[in-house]
Amino acid sequence: MGIQIAPSILSADFANLERDILEVADADWLHVDVMDGHFVPNLTLGLPVVERLAQVSPLPIDAHLMIENPDRWAPRYAEVGATSVTFHLEAAEDPRSIAADLHSLGARAACAIKPGTPVDDVLPLLDVLDMVLVMTVEPGFGGQSFMADMMPKLTRLREAAVAAGKDLRLQADGGIARDTIQTVVKAGGDVLVAGSAIYGAEDRGAEVRALRALGEEAHG
Repeated sequence: MGIQIAPSILSADFANLERDILEVADADWLHVDVMDGHFVPNLTLGLPVVERLAQVSPLPIDAHLMIENPDRWAPRYAEVGATSVTFHLEAAEDPRSIAADLHSLGARAACAIKPGTPVDDVLPLLDVLDMVLVMTVEPGFGGQSFMADMMPKLTRLREAAVAAGKDLRLQADGGIARDTIQTVVKAGGDVLVAGSAIYGAEDRGAEVRALRALGEEAHG
């Protein structure tokens, strides 16, 4: 499995989202953070915006739901066009049922864990997941410092996936930039979410390519 880059539009210009999405068209996914002001203290966007983004984006939508009651809402995001939907383990009542609902809608099912959540809590679910997201910052806001102490979680997940013969993507989100991406890849990550590193660059497309090259170098 190759390295995939997912620019986070949390760091884009919300008044010019389509323009900023087209500038990262060389990426693999468009990472869209949905926050409800309850599960995390920030409030971003919801179903109508994700639906419209899916209509104009050249990239598949990777929706990260930092919301309460994902059992109800996660399938709705698949219905409006998200190709991959990530729900938080900490908010889910029945993670297996959520994954089954997402798969029935043709979407990729992913589960995220916050920095304080033990990796052992998500290991029993690997058989029904396509991806696990390890947060490398506290969820809620962009531009935070990378938490290197989350790397053992990625390593443990990669080892568990290999042992089970599971084709599992491992995503890292938070503080991903040129100086951290290789650390994440060497630990086992292969889907890298980058917000401020990409949208703060003068040439956003070039930054996507540079991050991918660094990731592939560490992966190889």
